[in-house]
Amino acid sequence: MDSCLSHLGSLPLLPSRRDPGGISFSGGRTGVGVGVGVSVSVLPSRRSRSLAVVAAAGASRCEPGSSLNLPLELRSVQGKFLSSVLQNKPQLFHFAAADELKQLADDRESAVSRMILSSGSDEACLHRRIAQLKEHYSQIAVQDIMYMLIFYKFSEIRVPLVPKLSRCIYNGRLEIWPSKDWELESVHGFDSLELIKEHVSAVIGLRVNSSVTDSWATTQIQKLHLQRAYSASILYGYFLKSASLRHQLESSLSNLHINQQRPPVQYSKGPVFSCSFPASAVQTFNQLELKQLRQYISRFDPETFQRCAKPRSEEGRNLIENQSLALLGQEKGDDETIVTSFSSLKRLVLEAVAFGTFLWDAEEYVDGVFKLRENDNAEEEESSSI
Repeated sequence: MDSCLSHLGSLPLLPSRRDPGGISFSGGRTGVGVGVGVSVSVLPSRRSRSLAVVAAAGASRCEPGSSLNLPLELRSVQGKFLSSVLQNKPQLFHFAAADELKQLADDRESAVSRMILSSGSDEACLHRRIAQLKEHYSQIAVQDIMYMLIFYKFSEIRVPLVPKLSRCIYNGRLEIWPSKDWELESVHGFDSLELIKEHVSAVIGLRVNSSVTDSWATTQIQKLHLQRAYSASILYGYFLKSASLRHQLESSLSNLHINQQRPPVQYSKGPVFSCSFPASAVQTFNQLELKQLRQYISRFDPETFQRCAKPRSEEGRNLIENQSLALLGQEKGDDETIVTSFSSLKRLVLEAVAFGTFLWDAEEYVDGVFKLRENDNAEEEESSSI
């Protein structure tokens, strides 16, 4: 088991899993959103700063507590450690996540190397089994890390993940408050936002420009349908992020090719950024961008559409399924009808779309450190609403 302990020497760079309080940190690996060469120094202190990220739902049991109130239970030491770091030292979260990923990757590589070296020896069976167990545990740990990366993105926009819905039902009615619509919409570009609004309207059955009175009207929805809508909305957010980035890349390459063919432009002397554009011109440009994204997606062939709509990794696919099941529960009786408001349904769908967007980011980052397993599931992903 020395492969599991071989990297403890690097832990002084990070808060201890047992004592995330006093920390002395300098340097470290680059995390998501952290620049190269960043140096952080934190003075030891017993007083920790908690991150208020707990949802409230009316007068129900969704009340603030001491934990992060995540719907999905963290199963690994790494996940629980990052949860503690996020609550006590959020400024070190990305460094801690990067270090945990690196240790997981090193441990897995070490176990595989020992298995290969022992091939043909009496210990070959033992090292093969150790490598298999290490791989199994690594998958659990890396999913927890991805989940915490997603949760951190939600905390950046000050939006708590909705806890288990069973905790948000009061007097037989599901209510999620506050709605946080603006914050959840702010993570998307203009080209994607209008498409997302149309998706929300189609899923919950409420027109795009509905009034406040309409939003708070009650409706009924089957639990199974809500679970499918939540999962499909995660995939929709994932799809839009993938398609939007693909569109931006191709547009950039196209513009670069056009600019290379143009004669050089002679700029007049004067202050930089002195020109201004009328609001009508900006609006026209935004509408053009939106139209371009619509047209771009409409030209997808089935293979490209499937590539953008399906999570690239098994870990990502499992995370979508586990999050949906954790949120709505796994009890029998999925035909149960839930009474709620359109506002609460909109909150759930917007959260799911943002979750899919953040999942794409987390998957991209983690795969650069810890090689994820390719999602080769032949079954068609649940993306009928896309």
